[in-house]
Amino acid sequence: MINVLMDFPLKILSIFTKSSGNLFREILRKLNSYFGGDVKPVKATEVKTLSCQTSSHIHKLHISLPIATMGDNNGFLPFPKGFSTAAIHSGQDPEQWDSLSVVPPIVLSTTFKQHSPANPKKYEYGRSGNPSRNVLEECLAALEGARYGLCFSSGLGAITALLGLFKSGDHIICGDDVYGGTNRLFSKVATPLGITTSFIDVTDLSNIEKCINSNTKIIWIETPTNPLLKVLDIKAVSEIAKKHNILLAVDNTFLTPYLQRPLELGADLSVHSLTKYMNGHSDIIMGAILLNNSEVHEKLRFLQNAMGIVPSPFDCSQVNRSLKTLALRMKQHSQSSLLVAKFLESHPKIEKVIHPGLPSHPQHELCKKQTSGHSGMVTFYIKGGLEDSKRFLSALKLYSLAESLGGYESLVELPSVMTHASVSEDQRRVLKITDNLIRLSVGLEDVDDLIDDLKQALSVI
Repeated sequence: MINVLMDFPLKILSIFTKSSGNLFREILRKLNSYFGGDVKPVKATEVKTLSCQTSSHIHKLHISLPIATMGDNNGFLPFPKGFSTAAIHSGQDPEQWDSLSVVPPIVLSTTFKQHSPANPKKYEYGRSGNPSRNVLEECLAALEGARYGLCFSSGLGAITALLGLFKSGDHIICGDDVYGGTNRLFSKVATPLGITTSFIDVTDLSNIEKCINSNTKIIWIETPTNPLLKVLDIKAVSEIAKKHNILLAVDNTFLTPYLQRPLELGADLSVHSLTKYMNGHSDIIMGAILLNNSEVHEKLRFLQNAMGIVPSPFDCSQVNRSLKTLALRMKQHSQSSLLVAKFLESHPKIEKVIHPGLPSHPQHELCKKQTSGHSGMVTFYIKGGLEDSKRFLSALKLYSLAESLGGYESLVELPSVMTHASVSEDQRRVLKITDNLIRLSVGLEDVDDLIDDLKQALSVI
């Protein structure tokens, strides 16, 4: 159903009638018939002219009314122009293949014939470069508005490559609420190598300034954070990082470049677990780094090859395919998750709902300022403890109890014992990652069915 939103009173530009009748009611009736939904009053910034035919009493009328358009986007930033066009065409030119294949072929060969010793045509060995991987890297860079794109065998593989930029004695600043695997990599893998990490609340920018040392090399943030969905001010953090000549990396997994563009907000690196929304089908594990800095790119390209953290050509082809529908999928995830969040917020057995699209979210205005919307992620606290959480999770029928997120299917998990079990108990307590905190990844099913499933599961606690 499409709702046309318009200001009252309507300004009628020209009317040609035989009899007046109840003109206002006729206008509303016809608009409802035309748009298939309720006409409701709302302020709008753009006025458009619309023509419609009415009953025999009104031959023709032209009315000027504000219509809520995609450009308004409910107060969020506009969706990036040309995004789907870039997703479908960037890096996909059939002219690059002798076969003129419209769909890029999957090149599985691990090695490539050379014209003469140390004189390859373009590729030498599959770890160093592969046509299927290069197609994907070029497409990803275009979508992020980056000069360079690099793909890795997983999201954590991408972060591991970043660690290769640093040495013993270097220091990392990391947001305190991040993916459990990121926390584990920094605290349990980087630390023995002599690379220290400070985990801080980045919603308070003064914490960053206090934590910066002469050996601080990079600031790592997720926004929205995982699993508490805190929204961090990328532009403000980037200004601090630039002042101190420190790299800023933003994990953009939860929103994708369709909804958030960290490089345009001042970040040096945009990092993704492509496993999630970018691929969107829960059948590939992969990561990526997108950036503009040529010097850092050269170092990462070396590390990609030297560390061997590369994805397979088949997996690259699958992600390249999935990008073609990314915009469509993210719009649906966004719409459905907000409806789910609103339902949960009104339910008496829910203690608190966290969704950046809700006005109740503490960084709601910041979210509107730096994103084009939110994805399918919803976090909430039920009233109760671990046993209540278990009963609720066991009663769900459409949401699969599983880790990960961003697929077409809806998933649900208990972060305290699943995705964030590797985070220390003390830190989980500080962050309020408790046993009654539930994380949803709202998929592409009919949203009414998803809400009904939550409703019946909540009835058992």
